[in-house]
Amino acid sequence: MIRLFKVYYPLRTLVLLVGEAMIVWLSFVLGTMLQNREDSWLLLNVENGYVKILAVTAIVLLFSHWFDLYDSSNLGAKWDQIFRVLLVLGFVALALSAVGFLYPSILPGNGSALAGLIILTFALLGWRSAYFWMVKQPFLRERVYVLGTGERALRLVTGLRERSTLGIDVVGWTGDVEGELNRDTVASHLMGLAKGEGVHRVIVAMPNRRGTLPVEELLDLRLGGVKVEEATSWLEKITGRIEVEQLYPSWLIFAEGFRFSFMFRLIRRAMNFSVALVGLVVSLPLLPFIVLAVRLDSSGPVLYRQQRVGRRGEIFYCYKFRTMRVDAEADTGATWSSDDDPRITRVGKFLRSARFDEIPQLWCVLRGDMHFVGPRPERPEFVEWLSKEIPYYGVRHVVRPGITGWAQVQYKYGNTLADAREKLQYDLFYIKNASLGLDLVIMFQTIKIVLLGRGAQ
Repeated sequence: MIRLFKVYYPLRTLVLLVGEAMIVWLSFVLGTMLQNREDSWLLLNVENGYVKILAVTAIVLLFSHWFDLYDSSNLGAKWDQIFRVLLVLGFVALALSAVGFLYPSILPGNGSALAGLIILTFALLGWRSAYFWMVKQPFLRERVYVLGTGERALRLVTGLRERSTLGIDVVGWTGDVEGELNRDTVASHLMGLAKGEGVHRVIVAMPNRRGTLPVEELLDLRLGGVKVEEATSWLEKITGRIEVEQLYPSWLIFAEGFRFSFMFRLIRRAMNFSVALVGLVVSLPLLPFIVLAVRLDSSGPVLYRQQRVGRRGEIFYCYKFRTMRVDAEADTGATWSSDDDPRITRVGKFLRSARFDEIPQLWCVLRGDMHFVGPRPERPEFVEWLSKEIPYYGVRHVVRPGITGWAQVQYKYGNTLADAREKLQYDLFYIKNASLGLDLVIMFQTIKIVLLGRGAQ
């Protein structure tokens, strides 16, 4: 696993991305050289051909990202990946055709783009096939032993075995031990597999370690070059969330992260203020049409304001364009929105799917009540209830809430206690690893979700 922008990515995925970027760039360079044998040096060096091809490479990678070609959960489906590659190439061909028709000087001339696209088609399919073969080879896979029993250990084992693209083989876990579980049987099973299978890493996921944790054997393995890690940290790497079950306060105290320096807060606030101001100015032409649509669709105010809990538990008013009937909670009181909620108006459905209902929240960002990125603010009624039901729920209030967040781009819309628990785990990951780089990653993912119409509610 490689850590970039405070997020862990499988090394194999980064190898795939870098290799693909090089192949795209080289394909269009080769296409330009083949189509312009005598003038290729002039086109590439004098007329900024290399820069133009770099821009085309960025477009190809952007389309690939939008079609989930670098999503590690989808990398195992070979034929699905091939279909997506062809789909991406089709969209790239349309985009290049449009650019070549409207602005012919932007692309290298004499059919270079078409030649590069043909070369790229065969090169990408060949690279993907070679990649799928390469990552399945045993010498490139890491052998792991999970030390522990119970639901948490089983969840870890299942997750590692299902995500084969991580390059990890679970050679065994304590749940395979036959007979009574005690220190001696656990140690015997661990050392037997460690020596017989050549284990590279041991992940400790024992709920009750007193009397059963083979400390001496773990120390011997650690000094022998085997990596020993705690399950909470490892689950954080592969899932992008911090599990609250069996999470000890000591882990939160001693874990790396959860740091917010004065300079970080100052830069982040300045950036959020500037972007929110620009966002409000850019959205001004849309506002009259949104106001008119809301007015004509249903009676009631255009704007809807609601109390939310912000940083340090302070209450503030969050503004949105109204997307529900005025009497939406007259009979039920405070309640989450549900799938196909009948209280949502016709215009409200469109505003929610396009995220236009969130535009007034830019004012909340300007005021300093919110940021662009952070845990979504909840209503005081829900916060009081969820704080009693979910451990560490109050930790999410150490930062300003956001219009979007790590939980929003990683998890579906939630309207149950179980969903709130899952989202908190993603929020804890964000708070622990907060950085400007992670904010940019989340914003990029949010744009992708909005454009593809995913997760609207």
